[in-house]
Amino acid sequence: MKSAGRRSLGLHLRYAFESGEQCGAALGNPLFDLLAAVLEGGSIRHAAQSLGCSYRYVWGSLRKWEETLGEPLIIWSQGQRARPTEFAERLLWAERRARTRMQPHIEALRLNLSRVLADAEDERHQLLTVRASHDIALPVLQQHAADSADLHLDIRFQGSVDSLRALNDRQCLVAGFHVPLLRGAAPVFAKALKPLLKPGRHKLIGCSRRLQGLMLRREHAGSVSSLADVRQHQLRFVNRQPGSGTRMLVDHLMQESSIDSGALRGYDSLTEETHVAVAACVASGLADAGVGVEAAAIQFGLHFAPLVEENYFLACLKPDLEHPAIERLRTVLAGDGWRGILANLPGYQPAFAPGKVLVMTAALPWWHFSKAKVKNEPRAVGEPAPLSVR
Repeated sequence: MKSAGRRSLGLHLRYAFESGEQCGAALGNPLFDLLAAVLEGGSIRHAAQSLGCSYRYVWGSLRKWEETLGEPLIIWSQGQRARPTEFAERLLWAERRARTRMQPHIEALRLNLSRVLADAEDERHQLLTVRASHDIALPVLQQHAADSADLHLDIRFQGSVDSLRALNDRQCLVAGFHVPLLRGAAPVFAKALKPLLKPGRHKLIGCSRRLQGLMLRREHAGSVSSLADVRQHQLRFVNRQPGSGTRMLVDHLMQESSIDSGALRGYDSLTEETHVAVAACVASGLADAGVGVEAAAIQFGLHFAPLVEENYFLACLKPDLEHPAIERLRTVLAGDGWRGILANLPGYQPAFAPGKVLVMTAALPWWHFSKAKVKNEPRAVGEPAPLSVR
């Protein structure tokens, strides 16, 4: 119930140019910085020391925030460690979950804004607009491309379907999407993506390969390793938004196991838009299981049960293949630096022929060929579906 003393609050966002670097999804906020310092230090005195402030300042700030919010934030008594009130605990979790949902957008925005002055002064910078299904490796690629090749990737995350539609509508030069490595047909993916990708009109570029799996809290590690187990144990499932590649993967796996959508608790009612947001939802206890990449599970201390390996592709229209920014991106993807980054990212590895233009009808699982044609196409070691390069 809302406290009678709480004021109507509005959220104001600002940014500043300052010395030093700020990375990741961190957002400076004096309230949460103060709460974290008190909780970590266990007292106002230790919090003041860690923040470089006076005892009086920390005490006064806490009182000011309690008055603003209309709720007590910290409980402490002589000789006891300071601890958060129930309201403060809910506030901290809600803020962390909201920030986690926005993590890829915050990272992209920070990089975009950090290059404002440099881009204004340097004509050598190349700008490449990208719409892509969420992937933890892409913000890392964004930073690597900027540092190593003066290539600025303007990345906006949305589902695979919406990304490809944006490409076809000329809202971007490159679209990112992913499909599992499958030997046979993939009707869920074919129905959604085949109308949006046309051999001869579109070109595919190898980017990365990643592992998707179930993200679970540790208490479910020994009993759950598949969606069938999620259904059997009636766990609460957090899904991805419709149109996302991971949502299609969930539907594909459910179809393979003859699982009806109504059999998964939360399939339609609980959704998130990124891997890290799904992981945060599970870690916070709002859900018991969700599908995502291993790096997101590790970030939130969750158990990871592998399900399927995927190719992450970048698509462009054929006339744009020789665009200077796309050529520079292909060079970055083919370099040793990108291979090294993926080797150190849990659940990721380099794509087959990274940076190369792939034969679309060989790279995607919903086209079929005669045996003779498949036999003559070059294949990578351990590659379930034939991939060839132009």
